[in-house]
Amino acid sequence: MATTNRRDFFASIANGLHGAALAGLLGRDLYANNNVFDLAPKPSHFQPKAKAVIQLFMNGGPSQVDLFDPKPALTKLAGTPPSKELSFAISNGDAPGVLMPSPFPFQKHGKSGMEISSAMPHLATCVDDIAVIRSMYGEHANHEPALFLMHTGRTIASRPAIGAWVSYGLGTENRNLPAYVVLDDPKGLPINGISNWQSAWLPPIYQGTRFRTEGPPVLNLEPRPEIPAPLVEAERNLLRKLDAAHLAERPHQPELDARISSYELAARMQLAASDALDVSKESASTQEAYGLNEPATASYGKRCLMARRLVERGVRFVQLYIESQIFDSHGDIKGSLDYACGKTDKPVAALLKDLKQRGLLDTTLVVWGGEFGRLPMSQGMSSKAGRDHGPNGFSVWMAGGGVKGGTVYGATDDIGFKSVENRVSVHDFHATILHQLGLNHRDLVFERHGLKERLTDQFPARVVKEILS
Repeated sequence: MATTNRRDFFASIANGLHGAALAGLLGRDLYANNNVFDLAPKPSHFQPKAKAVIQLFMNGGPSQVDLFDPKPALTKLAGTPPSKELSFAISNGDAPGVLMPSPFPFQKHGKSGMEISSAMPHLATCVDDIAVIRSMYGEHANHEPALFLMHTGRTIASRPAIGAWVSYGLGTENRNLPAYVVLDDPKGLPINGISNWQSAWLPPIYQGTRFRTEGPPVLNLEPRPEIPAPLVEAERNLLRKLDAAHLAERPHQPELDARISSYELAARMQLAASDALDVSKESASTQEAYGLNEPATASYGKRCLMARRLVERGVRFVQLYIESQIFDSHGDIKGSLDYACGKTDKPVAALLKDLKQRGLLDTTLVVWGGEFGRLPMSQGMSSKAGRDHGPNGFSVWMAGGGVKGGTVYGATDDIGFKSVENRVSVHDFHATILHQLGLNHRDLVFERHGLKERLTDQFPARVVKEILS
């Protein structure tokens, strides 16, 4: 029998302690998220001002100096060469153009006297309900990383979208519908595709659910008509039993909970989704207000009306997209914006007025903006020049949900190139949206690999309280 001396004894103890510590660390990683992930309503961190968000995402980068940020200095400096700093901001390799004023006149509107360009005559009637942030800034001049930043808080792929974070944090008030719904354009997906509304490493139950605006709202949602209803119900009951048995043998796997919850939600959605998206139930005057009878506005107007019907039914986060890069105005800035605003301006104004008339605007946060803005100089020297990407200073707006209407916050420099006053980062923007929903961006966390992951990550972020009522 081997003897154990004092040195061997303490060596063994050390090994055991290291092993126990390792097991403890691994255990926390394995079981930290050992709960059921579903869409049941969850309490907010504090009393919210908003119950839901409608994000009107304007793909491509709307030009701030042509829509929300008037710059008389551009008229005075028209045709002059840009500064070195502005020339270096060109993203596409073209030779620098010249400083170019907006072809759209600006005018004061509403009691607030907010200045809006003539490109948005319908939104101009709603200025006392919106708060424009003129001092947004991003981190990248290319669409792909800028889109990831605006949707997920980082310029890289594989991070959860803000809608997924909201779904994870709050769930939904309607168990028959997803918490996070995406209404993308029938003409095609935006750049980055479905990654714009991904859940990444959050459980998949929280990712955005695409609802189509033409045909059945969700593909393969309805059971095959040749299968009798009793047989469909028997199949579901059997599937529930098999899922429960499978899960019982594999505890501590939240992905299984999420997958089972997804199947159950799909079954409940068969009636609820079709009803929620049936705009034919709306009055003729409502359909007309949204522009459903006009070719230019019918498609986007229908999605705006669907968004109202969804938040009315307790959906937490609704995200609308327009044609891929419709605001990517590299050429003919006037023609480009006439087309983009012609499709979106009337429906957006109708949405704001409809929500307000129904008493929903107070509890619904509406957010408008793209991934960046445009540069104040021409792209090239053509008589119909456009503008290149401009992430250093651009405009977005919010309305409803505790936002102080008729507010203009922050400023860009004299020519609208970069944010200089009360600058608002994308992380500030995200923190403000979460705050209005009653969520503290520092406390909304998901433990992963020993880290407390957040939408705002480890970046400094502040709530823009100056635009809040």
